Amino acid sequence: MRAFGQRLLIGLLESTQHRESDDHMTHLSQSDTGSGRYTMLVTVVAALGGLLFGYDTAVIAGAIGFLQTHFDLDATMKGWAASSALLGCVIGVSFAGIVADRMGRKKALLLSAVLLLVSAVGTALPDQFWVFVVYRMIGGIGVGIASMASPMYIAEITPGRIRGRMVSVNQFAIVTGMLIIYFVNYFIALQGDEVWNVDAGWRWMFGSEALPATLFLVLLFFIPESPRWLVENGQKEKAHAVLSKVGGTAFAESEVQSIEATLNQEVETLGQLFRTGWRKVMILGIALAVLQQVTGINVFLYYAPEIFKKLGSGGDAALLQTVVVGAVNLAFTIVAIWTVDRLGRKPLMMFGATGMGISLVAMGLAAQLQVISIWVLLCILAYIACFALSVGPVTWVILSEIYPTRIRGRAMSVATFFLWSANFIVSQTFPMMDESPALIAQFNHGFPFYVYAIFCLALVLVVWKGIPETKGHSLEEIEGFWKL
Repeated sequence: MRAFGQRLLIGLLESTQHRESDDHMTHLSQSDTGSGRYTMLVTVVAALGGLLFGYDTAVIAGAIGFLQTHFDLDATMKGWAASSALLGCVIGVSFAGIVADRMGRKKALLLSAVLLLVSAVGTALPDQFWVFVVYRMIGGIGVGIASMASPMYIAEITPGRIRGRMVSVNQFAIVTGMLIIYFVNYFIALQGDEVWNVDAGWRWMFGSEALPATLFLVLLFFIPESPRWLVENGQKEKAHAVLSKVGGTAFAESEVQSIEATLNQEVETLGQLFRTGWRKVMILGIALAVLQQVTGINVFLYYAPEIFKKLGSGGDAALLQTVVVGAVNLAFTIVAIWTVDRLGRKPLMMFGATGMGISLVAMGLAAQLQVISIWVLLCILAYIACFALSVGPVTWVILSEIYPTRIRGRAMSVATFFLWSANFIVSQTFPMMDESPALIAQFNHGFPFYVYAIFCLALVLVVWKGIPETKGHSLEEIEGFWKL
C-alpha cells in the first residue's frame, strides 16, 4: 500500500516537478545521485500542513460578517471570533517543539491533521458562540503544531542548494490554502441570500475544511520520518536510506556525519537558549517572527471582505475582491520561491518590507481623507504582493536556517510562539482600533495602517543590521556565522 501511495502521489505531482536528466532518477529507490522527484514528493506532503494553516486561519474572512450577525457580536467579540484560533496556535506551538523532538516530526504532523479534522467538523455545528470558540481553538492548536513542524521537516530533509526553495513551498501551500478557501467562501455565499448565509452558510465554510484535513492525514502515512530525528534516536540506517533517496549515497554519508557531529551539543532546557552565545540569534529570530505579523498582513487576510465593504463594495463583491487578494498573494509567492535562492534572503526582505510600508501609508491617508477609489484596491494589492514576494515566505526560510542545530527544535518553537502571539494581538486589536470612536474622529479608519507602517520600517532595520545572508550555505556553515 505504501508503494502504491507513493506512485499515486508521484503521478499527481509530475506536472509541477523538474525533469530529471537520467531515467533512473525517476524512481523512488536509492541511487547514487538521489531523486529530485522524491524530495518534491515529501516536501509537498509536508507542506499540506501549510495549506491547512492557510485554509483554517483564512476561512474566517468570508464568515466573520455572518458570524457577527448570527451571534450578535460587538467589536471585541468580533475580534475574538477571528483571533481565538490564533490563541490556539499559541498553545499548539508551545508544545510543538517537545512533540516534534520526542515523537518525531512526522507524528507531530499527524497530530496536527487529527486536530484540524476535529475542528472542521466541530465549528460547523455549534449553536452557542463559546462552543464555536472551543473548536476554533482546537483547530488553532493543530495549525500551531503544523506551522513549526512543516518547515522544520522540510529544512531537515532537503539539500542546502535547494532548501530555500523547498521551505518556500510551505509558504506557497499556505497562500494556496487561503486562495482555495476564499473561492470556497465566495461560492458558498452565492448559494443563498443574506439570511441563509447568517443561518447556515458560515457553517458550510468551516465544515469544508474536513476534506483537505482528511487528505493530509492520509498522505502523511506515505512519507518518512525526518532523517535528523532518526539519527538522533538511534536509527542511523533508516536516516541514511532516506537521505540517499534525496541526494544520493555520498550526500547521505556526509549529512549523517554532520548530524552526528552536532547532536551531542544540543540543549536540554529553554533557559539554555538565552545563554550568552545564542542570545543574539534568539532575539533576532523572535524579532523577525513578531515583525512578520505586526506589519499587518493578517488584517487583510482575515478581514478583507469587511475592509472592502467599508470601501463601498457589496457583500458578494467584497468576497470576490478577497479572491483577487488571494490570487495576488499566490502569484507573488511563486515569484519568491524562484528568487529566494537566486537573489538571496536579505534583498527580498528589505525590498518587500519597504514596499509594504509605502502601501500602508497610502492606505492610511486614503482612509483618513475618505478617498474611495480603485487606487485603494491597488494599494492593498501592492501591499499583498510585496509581502508575498518577501516577508511571507522568506521569514520562514530564515527561521528554519539561522538557528544552530543544537537549539533548532526549541528555538523554532519559541520563535513561532511569538509569531502566533503577535498574530493573535493584531487580529484581536484591529477591530477595536478600526471601530474606536476616538480614533475614527481623528484618523477616520486610517490609524491601524499607520501603526503597521511603522513596524515595516523596524523590519527593514532589523534585517539590514542583524540578519546574515544564508543563501547557498549548509546549516552547519550558517551555524558558524554566529561564532558560538
